[in-house]
Amino acid sequence: MKDYKNKTAFVTGAASGIGYALCEALLNKGANVMMADVDAQGLEKALAKLGGTSNHLASTLCDVRDGAAVMDAATLTQKTFGKVHIVMNNAGVGLAGRSGEIDLTDWRWIVDINLMGVVHGVEAFTPLIKLHDEGGYIVNTASMAGHMTTEYMPPYHATKYAVVGYSESIAPELSKYNIGVSCLCPTWVKSNIANSGNSKPSTNNIDSDTFSALKHTAELVKNGMDASRLADLTLAMMAQGRMHIFNDSEARPLIDERAKMLGADYDAALAWLADNK
Repeated sequence: MKDYKNKTAFVTGAASGIGYALCEALLNKGANVMMADVDAQGLEKALAKLGGTSNHLASTLCDVRDGAAVMDAATLTQKTFGKVHIVMNNAGVGLAGRSGEIDLTDWRWIVDINLMGVVHGVEAFTPLIKLHDEGGYIVNTASMAGHMTTEYMPPYHATKYAVVGYSESIAPELSKYNIGVSCLCPTWVKSNIANSGNSKPSTNNIDSDTFSALKHTAELVKNGMDASRLADLTLAMMAQGRMHIFNDSEARPLIDERAKMLGADYDAALAWLADNK
């Protein structure tokens, strides 16, 4: 994706952080943008900050957990701008906790947003992109947490690994229709993600170890990359058709370490099989 003029983009989690920055970057490239978020007040402020409703900008309330709501948002986007070319499934939340102490309602909450929200976006918008036969692009926001792990965040890692695998799976299929797919995998970016766990359904308190981990994460996010720079990087990597979009040189060794671990485990298993025929 290189030319954004007369192209329409739908962006979830658009009221703040990465989502807002993506909307701004797309508008600056000449695209039409439909901003979507579950936060009505935040969305209204974000829309106003970008100039308000116009021929190139609109907004809609949308809870990505609800497949029907995402489908309605897709219909509205097409009705508003005529065609849809770009979908950025960006809405996401964080959730931490100690295994064995995480409420299952919280598990379902994060899965419904971080994974099913992406699925709902792909399922709702892919037919609309195919319809005009002009090609398009899908960006699914995962995280570096979809390629490596830390303690006390199993729900977050599980959903982000799922988004990475899902994106890799649909990419070759959709390429046949000239629809590109990228998976956004940043580390620390200035956003509200560190506070999003406060919206979890349960009222369970977290233990001291988890609290310390969250406090450390919040500090890293506070000092992370500006969301606007990540948005510019995202569009640049879309132009190159990159599958994964990374932003942190310090995280590169984690990819290499994981590759070594997989290779060692693979070799160990094959060696056992060879010795125990």
